Amino acid sequence: MNKIFVVAGIIILASIIILFIIFGGDQKQSTGPAQGNKAPDFSLEDYNGNTVSLADFQGKPIIVNSWAVWCPFCVKELEDFAKLQQEFGDKIVIIAIDRAEPLSKVKQYTDELGVTDKFIFLLDPRDSFYRSIGGFSMPETIFVDGEGNIILHKRGPMTIDEMKAKVQQLFAL
Repeated sequence: MNKIFVVAGIIILASIIILFIIFGGDQKQSTGPAQGNKAPDFSLEDYNGNTVSLADFQGKPIIVNSWAVWCPFCVKELEDFAKLQQEFGDKIVIIAIDRAEPLSKVKQYTDELGVTDKFIFLLDPRDSFYRSIGGFSMPETIFVDGEGNIILHKRGPMTIDEMKAKVQQLFAL
């Protein structure tokens, strides 16, 4: 009986620690180590094997989100990013970079959510993008201006209203 309480206590404590790490202790935006610098360029493949880089979108405002299938907070964000892309159209570019998961798993997930064709999805088998922005929570999102500068590094999830406000504020759209 005591073993059950000990195991349950450990599980609860581990869950609290994981949630604290994911949310970074609060819901405020974090400037992270990347803000104010050039966004890290990348050369990653989309679901069809096409190579895409940040430089492909020079001159456009870009939102780059780091996500994973195992991240429960990423589900709603992916759906909201699809809505955001639809609302702003070609005025912005939204890219979601998966963290080192296989194509079959990731594509099945985005297909089930109905977002696969709504914006750009890239695969990062070495998780290099996440590391390049100093990632430590999930999800993490950077907002990049047309010159490739990071103007905001947001740690943790965002609501659709927060996304819209950031796009309007940061990109004057």
